[in-house]
Amino acid sequence: MKKITGEAVYNADLYLRLSDDDGDKMESNSIKNQREFITEFLKSMPEIRIHAERKDDGFSGVDFFRPGIQEVLQDVRSGVVNCVVVKDLSRLGRNYIETGKVLQEFADHDVRFIAINDGYDTANLQGQASTILLPIKNLMNDSYSRDISVKIRSHLEVKKRKGEFVGAFAAYGYLKSPDNKNKLIIDDYAAAVVRDIFRWKLDGMSQQGIADRLNADGVLCPAEYKRSLGMKYVSGFKRNPRSQWSAVAVGRILKNPLYIGVMVQGKTGRPNYKIKKLLDKPQEEWISVTDTHEPIISEVDFKTVNGLLQADTRIATQHKTVYPFAGLLFCADCKQNMIRKTVPANGKKYFYYTCSTNRADRRMCSTHSISEALLINSVRDSIHAYLETVLSIEKTLQFIATLPAEDMQAKKIDRQLDKLKADYEQTMQFKMSAYENFVDHLLSEAEFKQYQRVYTEKCEAIAAAITRRQQELDAINKAGTAQNEWITHFKSFRNVDVMERKSLVKIIERIYVHEGNRIEVIFKHQNEYRATILYIEQHMKNRDALNKKEAV
Repeated sequence: MKKITGEAVYNADLYLRLSDDDGDKMESNSIKNQREFITEFLKSMPEIRIHAERKDDGFSGVDFFRPGIQEVLQDVRSGVVNCVVVKDLSRLGRNYIETGKVLQEFADHDVRFIAINDGYDTANLQGQASTILLPIKNLMNDSYSRDISVKIRSHLEVKKRKGEFVGAFAAYGYLKSPDNKNKLIIDDYAAAVVRDIFRWKLDGMSQQGIADRLNADGVLCPAEYKRSLGMKYVSGFKRNPRSQWSAVAVGRILKNPLYIGVMVQGKTGRPNYKIKKLLDKPQEEWISVTDTHEPIISEVDFKTVNGLLQADTRIATQHKTVYPFAGLLFCADCKQNMIRKTVPANGKKYFYYTCSTNRADRRMCSTHSISEALLINSVRDSIHAYLETVLSIEKTLQFIATLPAEDMQAKKIDRQLDKLKADYEQTMQFKMSAYENFVDHLLSEAEFKQYQRVYTEKCEAIAAAITRRQQELDAINKAGTAQNEWITHFKSFRNVDVMERKSLVKIIERIYVHEGNRIEVIFKHQNEYRATILYIEQHMKNRDALNKKEAV
């Protein structure tokens, strides 16, 4: 062994490590207990002097990119120590290959290594037994770490699929429940900010404009807010000593389904227990569970905002919000967006919209020009007329609901479904009989394959028919309800200014501008509207048929 001084002594680093990632027993392996255990042991070894204590508290033993173990290796390489003492081999590491490399480096520098609980001391090796035992124990520690990792992953997977929150920090707007750390509860202060962000976006503000307003109002960004609550939060997005709101941060909030009660987890993961770097997972592997916590934003507002994020809603120079029709107005022929133009005349400014394709190349499309004043009046009239139609539909549904006769169309589909399901069961029985006949050598292999093909195709066709008829039945049942959600949605705009930006984006899907100043407004919930109209028409036909039959 090296002699650092004139005496045959050892200058030693004590290495302590604790982690719950690889299954450490927190009580017996605490840093304090390790320290007391080693110092008590060294009282019987006066030749060993403690140079320094190196520790990694909260680090897994799978990799060796730990600050404490790196300090030990630096001491070894610089020659200031010639001895390393640990409580047991698993404290040094749980990676069989990497632990072996570190032990080899100790040997190359003639450093004494002591693992107390394992009875291992390179200064007192007894023959080959200890040399053989060491790699075996290394391998056992590695295997133990792998098994623990699998168990932890499986446990977390179960929690995620149950909709339980398993992250270290709750998203902005929520806190972990003090009674259940896997349950999220609303943080009233932050939730109010989230609602403001969505409201401002609906009003037409850009993400950067929202961020600027929050910063001007002195509202702490998510990272700083967490730290203000005493959380030890570190973000990879931080670029300045004090983080501020940014367009990206606002965008993350606007796109996060957590705010409508949907828990999405498992977006990232590690390939195995030895790789600590998080990698992105494909979206089909994400775990999404609905209704796991109280929502902050309505589903309607969330869907509307995310529809706006996909549209072209750039803000004009010197304006804080987009124009009311931004992202809603399109050419009826080429389906491209319309551009707002300004024309000065007689000291006044007039505004109109024109096709963006025509502006780029007049040969590709005509102008479809329409003045903003005419557009506003036409859209307002269309909305009011549509709202009257919706109210009329509601009254009709309410009338139908009071009729004593049962829904004949629904009963007809029910009977058809029963017949289809019986046909499916019978075909499956035929398919099974063909297999039994093949096993009993009553059918040749060629005949059996032919029967299998025919029956399989028939089963698939029947299954598809069952699915279609069930969808029709579901649509009828849903449309036949007097209190439809889509009707309630439109009714909420009866006493508000429908030409405000936040109203337009909730009511209208698209506005098409035709030549000759004609507009076509496509309203939200078109599928529900058509299904309801179909239901009313079908019900009236059935009633007429029944009345004629009774008259005869």
